[in-house]
Amino acid sequence: MTTDRFITFEGIDGAGKSTHIEAVVERLRTTGARVVSTREPGGTPLAERVREIFLHESADVLTEALLAFAARRDHIRSVIAPALGAGDTVVCDRFTDATFAYQGGGGGAAVAHLEQLEAWVQEGLQPDLTIWFDLPAEMAAQRRATARAADRFEQRDLTFFERVRAGYAARASAAPQRFAHIDAALDRGAVWRQIEAALKARGW
Repeated sequence: MTTDRFITFEGIDGAGKSTHIEAVVERLRTTGARVVSTREPGGTPLAERVREIFLHESADVLTEALLAFAARRDHIRSVIAPALGAGDTVVCDRFTDATFAYQGGGGGAAVAHLEQLEAWVQEGLQPDLTIWFDLPAEMAAQRRATARAADRFEQRDLTFFERVRAGYAARASAAPQRFAHIDAALDRGAVWRQIEAALKARGW
């Protein structure tokens, strides 16, 4: 079965998206789909090395965006585009919306600059569905505190994450047909039911 679908998961750190990605992958595989599960920054040996720099080395916001798009270009050319070309479904933990939300909304990078990089790097490629886990920054911070050691982004204050959340909201407003808005403040079962509804609405 070939499906050629590109699904991304987005949300501020602590929103809970990672706990549902594998469940979506398994659900799609039960329908006969071939699924490639990947992440950003990362997904290729080169992009994973960029990820380490991105998450742990301080840089100005434009440098962060350039690193993200450099890794993304290699990821698209080496993994995403070939998989879609073969008729596979690609499920990706974060993609370009994260750059607009974190470096744009959170860091203040000019949207026009990000849009130009998006056009150069992606050459029109966009997800078919973006599952956006929306959660207030304070609640996300409480979840992160009990989950893992924080990277340099997760150490930022609540104001930063509220700006990131607003950045996601702006992207969703600009492309409502692509986004499925998930109320991530609900319990895990309720969150999963929202995800299932979004998939079923598209016949998946």
